[in-house]
Amino acid sequence: MLLLSLNPGALQPFLDSTTSGGPLRVGYIGDAQVAYAGAPFVTAERRAIEVLGHELVDITVRELTASEFATILSAVDAVYVAGGSTFALLEALKVTANDVVLAERVREGLPYIGCSAGSIIVGPDITPASLMDDPADGPSLTEFTGLRLIDRTVIPHADGMLEPYPPSLISETVAKYDSTHQLLLLRDDQALLVEGDRETVIDSNS
Repeated sequence: MLLLSLNPGALQPFLDSTTSGGPLRVGYIGDAQVAYAGAPFVTAERRAIEVLGHELVDITVRELTASEFATILSAVDAVYVAGGSTFALLEALKVTANDVVLAERVREGLPYIGCSAGSIIVGPDITPASLMDDPADGPSLTEFTGLRLIDRTVIPHADGMLEPYPPSLISETVAKYDSTHQLLLLRDDQALLVEGDRETVIDSNS
């Protein structure tokens, strides 16, 4: 797995490592971005993959049964879970039971790339994102358990450089949740590379 905060610098070497050559089919899960269609950050995030020459297969998990989602995942080389609303994303996965499907496929070896919200949901609990994103975006969620693919909850944008996530908000998040949750703070020029049981924070500058 490759868990990005924002900058895509680590994206190319990670994708290159999944193939012996040629473009990949990358499933692009955009449920976190539904409310932000056309926003500059949405366009930039998609473009970061397209400029590498890979084919994007758009996936809206909220519209798919678990069986349909599993079939789509079997036909892609990697999956990219885009940023946006963490709670809308987790809700879309849970109401369809596609959270189970996605976690199983990643454990079986499907390369996973997450960005921001897509990085947060792989942890054990997305509750620490409650100050960064609005839990009301996932109104049907009764609990905030993530995919449990890693033991920590990623807190992206931890350098406070993005206007919606100033240093004061990051500090408040840490103060509120650090004693009850295992947090991993990632700057926007960092990413977490997960290889089996090994987790390494790497450079991901643009």
